Amino acid sequence: MFHLFEMMLKSLDRVTEQSARKAARQMGRRHMLAKTGALLAGSAFLPALPFYRGTGLAQAAEPATGIVPTQCTYWRYCALDGALCSTSGGTMTSCPPGSEASKVAWVGTCRNPEDGKNYLISYNDCCGKAMLPNALSCLNSERERPGYRMGLHNDINWCVANTNKGYHCTVTVAVGLADE
Repeated sequence: MFHLFEMMLKSLDRVTEQSARKAARQMGRRHMLAKTGALLAGSAFLPALPFYRGTGLAQAAEPATGIVPTQCTYWRYCALDGALCSTSGGTMTSCPPGSEASKVAWVGTCRNPEDGKNYLISYNDCCGKAMLPNALSCLNSERERPGYRMGLHNDINWCVANTNKGYHCTVTVAVGLADE
């Protein structure tokens, strides 16, 4: 078994070396430096991918109903897995005092029954406080994707990017209309 593993590593080393030598023959140093620089500059935009929410939470226009949704069947909660901030000291779109929105989030597409349109909903965990025992917890997984799809899965502790990683509740922010 060990011998087979050793042969596979040698083979991988040989293929890697051949590829590196071929690339060196076909490209000059300047070309390689330019490509590496472009790769590094492009990687600076990775945090701007759809599941990154930074510090600000945008709010898309929605019909004002004057009610605070506190039931798991509310349309914005179609992909929510967690405690509602509206029952944990915050609102549907803002974290309770003493907690902060997660720097990363998952995104769902939910249909608003009032206007029949699909909206992109950003689900941000609020971090930094313990979860309240009487908070209403919802487990909705409409159109959920497998766990290896980072921005599409709701069973992850999204507070991992924050300094204080304790989970408190989840806010739902409509960020815009989904492409039809």
